[in-house]
Amino acid sequence: MGKCKQKTHKASSKVFKQRKNGSLIYKKSNGNHQTAGDSGKQIRQRRNKGVLAKGDAKRLKNFI
Repeated sequence: MGKCKQKTHKASSKVFKQRKNGSLIYKKSNGNHQTAGDSGKQIRQRRNKGVLAKGDAKRLKNFI
């Protein structure tokens, strides 16, 4: 028998991508449709990728 290995958490691996420096990035929510009531600034900011906080990234790297 081989060593026990941590299984990949499939939902998390589809949401987060890892950069070369190790930080995790994700697509921001609420930007696909029904954005007429939002300001232009809100819509522009949602186009950019979000960067996960260091503490959360450290915890989630084991699953991805």
